[in-house]
Amino acid sequence: MNEQVSVGIDVATAGVRAFAVRGGSVLATASASLPAPVRAGGGRSEQDPSAWWPAVCSVLTEVTAALPGRGAEVSAVAIAATSGTIVGVDAAGEPVTPALMYDDRRGADHNAKAVELGANRWRKLGSGVSPTAALGRIAWLAENTEAAAVRHTPEMIAAKLTGHPVAADWSHALKSGYDPLAEEWPSEVFAGLGVPEGMLPPVVAPTTVLGEISVPIAGLPTGCLVVAGMTDGCAGQLAAGAVEPGRFVGILGTTYVLKGVTESLVPDSTGVMYSHRHPDGWWLPGGASNTGGESVSDSPRLTELDAAAAARGPAEVVTFPLRRKGERFPFAHGEAEGFVLGTPADEVELHRARLEGVAFLERLALDHLRRLGVSVRDPLLAAGGGSKSPLWTRIRATVSGLGLQVAPQAETGYGAALLAAAGCTPGGLSAVCADMPVGSLVAPDPREEAAMLASYQRFCRELRDRGWIDEELFTVAVG
Repeated sequence: MNEQVSVGIDVATAGVRAFAVRGGSVLATASASLPAPVRAGGGRSEQDPSAWWPAVCSVLTEVTAALPGRGAEVSAVAIAATSGTIVGVDAAGEPVTPALMYDDRRGADHNAKAVELGANRWRKLGSGVSPTAALGRIAWLAENTEAAAVRHTPEMIAAKLTGHPVAADWSHALKSGYDPLAEEWPSEVFAGLGVPEGMLPPVVAPTTVLGEISVPIAGLPTGCLVVAGMTDGCAGQLAAGAVEPGRFVGILGTTYVLKGVTESLVPDSTGVMYSHRHPDGWWLPGGASNTGGESVSDSPRLTELDAAAAARGPAEVVTFPLRRKGERFPFAHGEAEGFVLGTPADEVELHRARLEGVAFLERLALDHLRRLGVSVRDPLLAAGGGSKSPLWTRIRATVSGLGLQVAPQAETGYGAALLAAAGCTPGGLSAVCADMPVGSLVAPDPREEAAMLASYQRFCRELRDRGWIDEELFTVAVG
């Protein structure tokens, strides 16, 4: 484990956080807020990029001041940010447009055209181009503004730190259209969309050293390395411990996300998973559901209900606790809606059924990986607010048949600090993460396995009968 201090910066939608880390231990953290994005007609979703740097300076100054050497011992820094947020800049690299956020839809028409222009390329990657992909927003900027170039959030911050333009990392560039398999921009796509080649930044692997700090700034010393980071989701995955092939993490927040590592690219013809590229050349397949913690978010008595549901045991009813219309992972169906099979005896049983329903969704996601030939190592890592519930974690372990190891750290900024350390450590990311702290292990409950399996099979049968999952996935799921 690297014993030098590294700092990770997380530039999120609502604020900026910084983590100072040494030997896997968090030494200090700091946070600052950002102005809320402006969302308006025409699919606009914008933020003022000039607000990023003052917020970054604030958290860096605070976190370095809390260190014994007041920042002098910091050897490297890396930045993680939202995936797909871009800014149009002039020839000097200064913003000439607002930041077009990850959910801005003004490039939707261009993205639809990009699907056709790059069909062969996307097929090899086993991924598609969504209506909100940054690729289309780049074309929109080329068509509607005087921007000379496009930059992602981390490049804007890193340029301030180093004093010169820097390359993009292939993680933040993915939704801008970068092809991580061929390691190139899709020139045929951008040419067809009328985007000049010079608008796109050069791209490097995460953990690549982008430059160094030439004069002390925001508490960081001269000579501190500025290292290429990864998107917030990828940095959070690494922070949870999913770093090497076979390791996967189930992140149970408002929605459920499954992310992991494979040695080679695993194309998914169903389109519900896509892969980032690991800094060491491996692949990071993952998918995000519309179902998750929000299934129980309307209850003010979660601790009380958990205790009662734990005493009650498995529910007799089966539910798919989707709160909105449409699902995207582990199956994609725009008309999918939540359901309850049977009539709950009371709110305790309904609560327990909702917890089980999310666990069934996680098991189905793991079965989708099995269908693609991906092996998941035991234990499955667990992160997110839902993983703080001992009952929910035990249910998830029982349903999946895997132990669940709750990650002690799964923060984006922590993951960015690991990437920073990897940039100046022999052996790279694997060496940095080799001695990461591990969390508590929760084993399946053998007393409930039979009941959970029966309910899971009933859950899958209902999805199949409604036409939401295909026969192949159903067969894999029910054995």
